[in-house]
Amino acid sequence: MGLPKQLLMGNEAIALGAVEAGVNIATAYPGTPSSEVLGTLATKAKEYGFYAEWSVNEKVAMEIAGGAAYAGAKALVAMKQVGLNVAADPLMSLAYLGVQGALVVVVADDPGPHSSQTEQDTRTFAKFAKLPVFDPATPEEARAMTVAAFELSHRHGMAVFLRPTTRVCHACAGVELGELRPGKVQTAPGFQKDPRWVIFPRLSYQRHQWLEQQRELLSEEFSAAPWNFVLPGGRLGIVTSGVSYLYVREAVAQSGVDATILKIGTPYPLPERKIREFLDRVDAVLVVEELDPVLEEGIKQVAFAAGRVLPIYGKRTGHLPYAGEYNVGMVLQALQRVSQGDDAVQLESAPAAELPELPVRPPVLCAGCPHRASFYAAKQATKGLDAVFSGDIGCYTLGNAPPLSMLDTCLCMGAGITVASGLQLAEPGRTHLAFIGDSTFFHTGVPGLLNAVYNRIPMKLIILDNSTTAMTGHQPHPGIGKTAMGEAVQPISIEDLVRGCGVEFVRKADPFNLKDAVAAIKEAIAFAGPAVVIMERPCIALFKKTSVYAVDEDKCINCGRCLRELGCPAMAKAEKPQIHATCYGCGLCAQVCPVGAIGEVAL
Repeated sequence: MGLPKQLLMGNEAIALGAVEAGVNIATAYPGTPSSEVLGTLATKAKEYGFYAEWSVNEKVAMEIAGGAAYAGAKALVAMKQVGLNVAADPLMSLAYLGVQGALVVVVADDPGPHSSQTEQDTRTFAKFAKLPVFDPATPEEARAMTVAAFELSHRHGMAVFLRPTTRVCHACAGVELGELRPGKVQTAPGFQKDPRWVIFPRLSYQRHQWLEQQRELLSEEFSAAPWNFVLPGGRLGIVTSGVSYLYVREAVAQSGVDATILKIGTPYPLPERKIREFLDRVDAVLVVEELDPVLEEGIKQVAFAAGRVLPIYGKRTGHLPYAGEYNVGMVLQALQRVSQGDDAVQLESAPAAELPELPVRPPVLCAGCPHRASFYAAKQATKGLDAVFSGDIGCYTLGNAPPLSMLDTCLCMGAGITVASGLQLAEPGRTHLAFIGDSTFFHTGVPGLLNAVYNRIPMKLIILDNSTTAMTGHQPHPGIGKTAMGEAVQPISIEDLVRGCGVEFVRKADPFNLKDAVAAIKEAIAFAGPAVVIMERPCIALFKKTSVYAVDEDKCINCGRCLRELGCPAMAKAEKPQIHATCYGCGLCAQVCPVGAIGEVAL
């Protein structure tokens, strides 16, 4: 009889699976939907005797975990799919070198997307890197696959991907854990000096051949793995993986279609023998998978090589979409087209309860957010100027929304500085301001600022220092003075770091002191070279509010400036502007009001 089940989020299940597997080192950079993996591990690190850190970016996290795995440690590195782009440089070489201990690379994909710039598919990246990948469908499977990934990585001496998606990361389920006990984690055996760790071209050639041999071995091994199984049924075949498997099971149950289902939990390398056995049981195949047609193209290749001629439906045939999340209704419609013909009556899912229409709620900066004040100060400071505003990834990306409308570009983390530099070079007669958050500045902002100084590009940078990594759940960073494991450390001064990059003009300002903030930005714009203004004010979620603001209706002239220019969600229009209980007492509206009709009220 197993241990009692625990109700766990998918990311928590992954983290505890790593503890169960005996993880030594865990690294990550926060990014939704992956953040809770390291967040959970950090809370367990001291109890179970391993090390956990929030690294400054994903490349650093990958290299630290890889170095530990060189020494025989069991290492885990976690990130979201966009973060994998940052970590791709070391990962591609790590694939060739391999590891001595174990290296599990958790990359959370975001079909939808819910909180990402891309919908890229890590299964495609795994194939590109020639590394095996596990694709869990549930939190329970995510835990079990994490344990299996560590074992596979150690046995084959190679990095292994675990690819949960948003719905798996954030779903909750009863999960049965293996043994977790303090002291289970063993000390890594140590680094063994060997020419194999130095990646010269000849070694790369040899290890490329090794990777291809591993692919063949793993394909056969995966054909017997419990993650790849067939649910027998009729002559219509359905191939699926990840959370799409759950949609398929529900759609088949609702429709009554008699289908044989192949569930694939290891999309690379494909379990080719298992697929050939499956193809012998069916006359047509529908492939259901979110994002790239990884399985669909793989099934076609296996069928062709086996001389098996049969229709294979999916994204390439237009039966299912390439983009966005899937759901039961989509699978029902595809089943209807495949099983009954494209002109058949559409299958209906069970009727849903009638729900009231929800109001449209576009994303906005929180009431009292210091970023709103920083953007407003920059807007005032650039009045009358031909200015372009380059943004970055974080809460402050919402500064592009009206009425602030203060972001003209947003590419990826750290690119606000470098895009503004490129624009400045292309249009030297315009004013170019870049915005970047404190955590993002540590992540990938420093090289761009160094480049601007070295190449004498006179762009202006506003660092929005709110003392946290706010958008992903308030994880610490080097400027906070605290590690992931809660240890107090010397905080890194952003001002000192900026000056260390060679910036001559550096000013600090409180964005809630509107007059001083505007003056600092104007001074930066007037400076001949690259200039930096650091807006310092903690995120409102980090402290308890002590006051709110209210409108004195007798003084209010109903000009609407507070509503029109700030877009604060704590303000609304009745007969005259009103301030609701969500006010956090930042006082920006009081500084904007031309007649002093808004005042502070103590709680």
